[in-house]
Amino acid sequence: MIVSSSPQASTVSEAFSASLDRVTGGDRIRRCLQCGTCSGVCPYGYLMDYPPSRMITSLRASEFDQVLASETVWMCLSCYACTEVCPAEIPITSVLLTRAKEELLLAGRVPAELQAALENSQRYGNVMGQAPRKRPEWSKGLTPPVPVLGREKPSTEILWFVGDYPSFHPRVQAVSRAMAKVFHTLGLDFAILGAEEVSDGDSQRLAGERGLFEILASKNGQAFRKYGFKAIVTTDPHAYNALKNEYPALGVSYPVWHHTQFLAEHLDELKPSLKHEVKARVAYHDPCYLGRVNGIYEEPRKLLASIPGVELVEMSHSRSTSLCCGGGGGGMWLDGFQWEKAHTRTSEWRIQEALSAGADILAIACPYEPARFEDAAKVVPGAEKLRVRDVAELLAEAIGE
Repeated sequence: MIVSSSPQASTVSEAFSASLDRVTGGDRIRRCLQCGTCSGVCPYGYLMDYPPSRMITSLRASEFDQVLASETVWMCLSCYACTEVCPAEIPITSVLLTRAKEELLLAGRVPAELQAALENSQRYGNVMGQAPRKRPEWSKGLTPPVPVLGREKPSTEILWFVGDYPSFHPRVQAVSRAMAKVFHTLGLDFAILGAEEVSDGDSQRLAGERGLFEILASKNGQAFRKYGFKAIVTTDPHAYNALKNEYPALGVSYPVWHHTQFLAEHLDELKPSLKHEVKARVAYHDPCYLGRVNGIYEEPRKLLASIPGVELVEMSHSRSTSLCCGGGGGGMWLDGFQWEKAHTRTSEWRIQEALSAGADILAIACPYEPARFEDAAKVVPGAEKLRVRDVAELLAEAIGE
C-alpha cells in the first residue's frame, strides 16, 4: 500500500472520495483496472499532469491534493472519449473529472475566460453576456416569421429550444435561419420561447458549476410549464443531453429530439422538397454529445445521403471514435488557456482529417462547431476551400429559394 506523504493530503483524498460516493456511479471508481486506456485516448492526456488513470492512482494513494494543485485538469474537454473506452464502465467524465473541476471552482482556481462565461450565464442567462430581450432577434425579417410563445401564440406542437450560440453568435444564427426554413417547408406547427429561454447549462455543469446548472434548468422548467407543447426540438447536442438526461432528475421532463433525429423521422415528407443538387464530397463530424454520449450516429448521415449530389465520405475518426471539436464541457471558454498549454487545437486536427478524406464540405450538427472549424480551416494548409455547414444548412440549400 502507498502511504500518503502528509496527513493533509490524506484528508483531501478522503473528502474527495466521500464526495464521489454521493454521486450516482461514483462508487464505480473503485473498479478501475489501471489499464491506462482512458489516458491514452484523451486528446490532451499527453499534456495533463494528471490524466484520468493517474488521477485515480493519486486518489487511491491519498495524494489527490496534488491533482487539485494542477491547473491542467482544465485541459479536459469533457468529450467522453475516456468514458467510452473504459472496460470497467466507470463514468470518468461525468463523475471524476467534473467533480475535480468543481473543487477547483470552489478554490477559485478558474481560468479567466471560463469565469467570464459562468458569470454571464448567472447574470444574463446566456454565456455570451447578451441581453435576454435580444434572444429572438436572429429571426427578424424571416418570411414566414418564427412565432414566439406568449407573444404570437399560447401553445404549439413543437417547442424549438434554440440555445445560446444559435441565438446570439452571428455565424450560428445562419444555422437557425436555415432550420426555420426547413421547419416551414415541412409545414410544422412550431414556436420558440424567445426572451424566456435561458442557457441549457449542460456545459457549465460539466465545467464544474452544478449549482448554476440547476438554477438555469429551473428557469427553463418554469418557462416550459407556462405553455402547451408536445415535444422539444433543439439543434444543440448539449441542450439535447441536458433536456433528455439531466433535467428529468430536477422534475423537468418532456419528449426531446435533436434536429437530426427529428428531421430523419420526417424525411419522407421532406424529400420531395430537396430539389437542388449539392454536388460535393461531404464528411460528417460526429459531435461528442450527439454520438458518444447519446448514440445518435446514423440519422445525420441519412439526412445527408438524401441530398441530391452529395457523396458521403468518412474521416479516419468517426462515430464513437470521433475527435472532439474542443468546445464541450467548457472548452468553448478555455481556448486561450488551452492554446497556451498545447499550441494546437483539436479542431485543426479534425480539419486535417476532413482534407485527408477528400471532403469538399465538413458537415456538422452542433452550434459550437461552425466558427471553431471555420477558424481552424484558415490556418490549416490546403483547407481554404473546405466549407463547413450544419446539416440544416445543407438541407436548406437543397430546398433552395
